[in-house]
Amino acid sequence: MNRRGVLLVPLLLAGGASAQPAGAFPNRPITIVVPFPPGGLSDVLTRIIGQRMGQELGQTIVVENRPGAGTSVASGYVAQSRPDGYTLLMASNSLATNPTALPHLPPKDPERDLAPIGLAYMSPFILVVRSEFPARSFAEFLAYAKANPGKVNFASSGTGAVNHLALELIKKSAGVALEHIPYRGGAPALIDLRAGRVEAFFATPNDARAQIEDGSFRVLATSTAQRIPQFPDVPAIAETLPGYEAVYWQGLFAPAGTPEPVLQRLIAALLAAKNDPALRADLQARGVAVLPGGPAELRAYLRKETDSWGRLIREANLKLD
Repeated sequence: MNRRGVLLVPLLLAGGASAQPAGAFPNRPITIVVPFPPGGLSDVLTRIIGQRMGQELGQTIVVENRPGAGTSVASGYVAQSRPDGYTLLMASNSLATNPTALPHLPPKDPERDLAPIGLAYMSPFILVVRSEFPARSFAEFLAYAKANPGKVNFASSGTGAVNHLALELIKKSAGVALEHIPYRGGAPALIDLRAGRVEAFFATPNDARAQIEDGSFRVLATSTAQRIPQFPDVPAIAETLPGYEAVYWQGLFAPAGTPEPVLQRLIAALLAAKNDPALRADLQARGVAVLPGGPAELRAYLRKETDSWGRLIREANLKLD
């Protein structure tokens, strides 16, 4: 059963936008569909962004969670929804990987079936190991993996998850044999990492914060092209493997065919939300960075991600489920 989120903002905001005339957009609540269960990073941040967009639009925004089928339940639902601006999708990396990994699931052509509104945010990954692990740097990690082929168990949030693909990119770029251990989400992977059942994991900074602060985990590298503010002394993997980058990102989409005036209102509302200093500070405190860019940038970003991850999936002959 689908879980609909709480109403984020009142229909009319005191001192805010005035009531819309009959027929004007929006004159009823808007739904943003999230492809993940409630309580996770995507769900929480979509509610934060949605609330600020609702203030800008003078309308209620509802978050609806539709997890399943590698996020295709949500994205397929939105792609087939009425193109009127009242049903939106907060999509993630899987929109770029599914056409290659899960070509039988909708939407089979996201560029054709969805209208981009804008990029939302990016969360880096950090490569974490237990404090007892022999390697104290990324270079030492690679050296240890090469000396012990197939003996380093590397957890992921699930087969086909972006942190799984980030692992596969290391294997390809560095020529090392790492054993992939998929989990059903990041929480159980972190539990097993702490217990010593696996040796390494790509976590988000927010998810691993407690274990880093209490000394259980050591951070060896970041998955971004450059170092990140939370860990200025931790090198990016790209410093050792030039060109390496693997981040979790999300962008907002509407069904294809949504009228241009409606899209423009949504584009402006998302931009206002991303430019809000309080929202940006909130996301930064969670280890997340606002991504600039409207529909053109999101379309180009999706195409680039689809090409690069699709190539990796084919070359590694990955079987996703």
